[in-house]
Amino acid sequence: MKILKQSGSFLLWVLALTSLISCSNSEQAAPTEELINYVDPYIGSGGHGHVFVGASVPFGAVQLGPNNETQGWDWCSGYHYSDSLIIGFAHTQLSGTGIGDLGDLLFMPVDGAFTSENDPKNPFDWKSGYTHDDEVVEPGYYHIKINRFNVDVELTTTERVGFHKYLFQNEGNSKVIVDLKYGTGWDQLTQGLVEQVGEKSIQGFRMSKGWANDQRVFFYTEFSKPIKQFEVIRSSEETGTATAVIEFEGNGELLVKTAISPVGIEGAKNNLTTELNNWNFAAAKKNAQQAWNTELGKVRIETSNATQKKIFYTALYHSMIAPSLFNDANGDYRGTDREVHKNPGFETYTTFSLWDTYRAAHPLFTIVQPERVNDFVNSMLAIYQQQGKLPVWHLMGCETNTMVGYHGVPVVVDAYLKGFDGFDAELAFEAVKASALRDERGLDFIKERGYIPADSQVESVAKALEYAIDDWCIAAMAKAMGKTEDFELFSKRAKYYQNYFDKNTQHMRGKMDDGSWRSPFNPIASLHRNDDYCEGNAWQYTWLVPQDVEGLVDLFGGEEQFILKLDSLFSIDPIRLEGSSNDITGLIGQYAHGNEPSHHITYMYAYVGQQWKTAEKVRQIYDEMYTDQPDGLSGNEDCGQMSAWYIMSTMGFYPVNPANGDYVFGSPLFDKVEIKLPAGKSFTVIAENNSDKNIYIQSVELNGETYDRSYISHEAIMAGGTLKFVMGPEPNKAFGAANAARPHSGY
Repeated sequence: MKILKQSGSFLLWVLALTSLISCSNSEQAAPTEELINYVDPYIGSGGHGHVFVGASVPFGAVQLGPNNETQGWDWCSGYHYSDSLIIGFAHTQLSGTGIGDLGDLLFMPVDGAFTSENDPKNPFDWKSGYTHDDEVVEPGYYHIKINRFNVDVELTTTERVGFHKYLFQNEGNSKVIVDLKYGTGWDQLTQGLVEQVGEKSIQGFRMSKGWANDQRVFFYTEFSKPIKQFEVIRSSEETGTATAVIEFEGNGELLVKTAISPVGIEGAKNNLTTELNNWNFAAAKKNAQQAWNTELGKVRIETSNATQKKIFYTALYHSMIAPSLFNDANGDYRGTDREVHKNPGFETYTTFSLWDTYRAAHPLFTIVQPERVNDFVNSMLAIYQQQGKLPVWHLMGCETNTMVGYHGVPVVVDAYLKGFDGFDAELAFEAVKASALRDERGLDFIKERGYIPADSQVESVAKALEYAIDDWCIAAMAKAMGKTEDFELFSKRAKYYQNYFDKNTQHMRGKMDDGSWRSPFNPIASLHRNDDYCEGNAWQYTWLVPQDVEGLVDLFGGEEQFILKLDSLFSIDPIRLEGSSNDITGLIGQYAHGNEPSHHITYMYAYVGQQWKTAEKVRQIYDEMYTDQPDGLSGNEDCGQMSAWYIMSTMGFYPVNPANGDYVFGSPLFDKVEIKLPAGKSFTVIAENNSDKNIYIQSVELNGETYDRSYISHEAIMAGGTLKFVMGPEPNKAFGAANAARPHSGY
């Protein structure tokens, strides 16, 4: 009996242990949370967000998505939520820009009965109506029903290959239109070719000019069925092939794989073989979505607010559409010099919207995409070697020179000062210095006179203020490298913003050749690209001194006057004059969150000891400028910058100075944020007592120790640990008030 009891106890112990092991294994084997479920790619596809809608992988070369026929400003990405007519699916798209381009290689499935009328007044006579009820939009996947031809379309991608799945449901044969004429916005076909090269394959190229003035896209396509008939229906001696129709026997399923290359058709063919050598659409979709889950999983948030969680992960998703890959699978790429360059040993990127992204998107990448930062910088240095300066706004191997400043500089300098060493530091300094010493875009006046006369250049104030930010960055790099003479030169130039400050109006103003102020003066006036500012007015540009906030305070005559003027920015009537720039949007007073020059301004209160006002303003922006609706962005997404502001701010901090390595505290939105760092480390942000009313920081701890500063360094974040905010409903005006606790702009 005793033995039986012991045996029974032993059996119970074994069963209990087995159960524990089973539970443990079950927990370990539980699937990782599918963060793509919190992404809504429709956010920003309405209003003026201009975001890309379709299938892609993070930072991929292919953005495969639907295109509307409309060519207005709000269709810069080729698609707008308000539209209901589709003309096909192009393999390259922009996301959030204010200028349209790309839309290369448009494919459209139609039924066998379709015949083009070839009417120049109706070039896309295959267009079809659709409804959003028939769309499914997810990271890495897109589905739509084409009503006119009764075709279900599914799309997914690899980095360089677009994968289509068509289900033709009408009786008879099926057809696919391949159109090279279409391009988004300003893009125009200059030379095209589509030709059949095998029983199931076609190849060709599309050359165009537009925003990118010499764009070249080569492609190779395989179909899962033999081609029954190949016909070119539109062509000319001037442009070559514009449109082809490819017919297949019967209806049912047709799979289409199209690889692209900036180098050549053979490169595209190799990309297809390398990345997608099977016909398993479900597996390709799974891989694309897993790639998104992996990248989204680098930041995990905890909140009971499902809407805010959706907005956050959609923002994180949007921040990783650009920059985009610009090389073949073997590493070859086409340079800004239009020559083909062999594998340089790093991934080459394009789509650098630097006037926007230097402010927060690239600093964000140094935290959540550190493995890509060296490639971004090396891509910029290669561009410098090929065109003599760092990229300004680089698109598909072309320098567009769009917007003001030479903002490759802060991206390179920030990477260097944060310890990234996968690039040639001496070459990097050569590049930043050379970019600043050219005689273009008003720089000759900067070198000779310290300011750009308003009667010699448009956007003179905007140019000079942005140049001063970049020059501060060059000085910081020079100091770190022991280059004393360069440090002194660019430190002096970084102060040239002072030449535009009018103490009487307390605004940055245009200064004429004779030294007088431009008159008459209206601080809320802004004519698009035809005045002293760039997509803004004097109210917004007066604060564009993130590299020397202390110096700006001195210009105002002290902290009291600075605070009074800053308060006024947010309270003055939020009006826009007729004819003003379309980019002055998202107004709180004259603060314009819809455009990038304003993005750092709310955080300037911390520099004068009033961090609590920063908390108020950023919470207001969360609530008013970001929603989960198609018009949920207050301005253009601008290749991730609008989203990067939200990502960093809601985590609790923001990089006012783009290259000094410090992040200023605002008001954390989520109960907990965990950032996955290299080497198995993590940095956790906890907001205790967080709520819609408890928006003010009461106290802070870093790794269990009291922390009284209103900012944190990049080094502290990357070391890993825990930052805890204790939040409350009333301001703790003492927090961050002491001079020693405030952020600083210095080197």
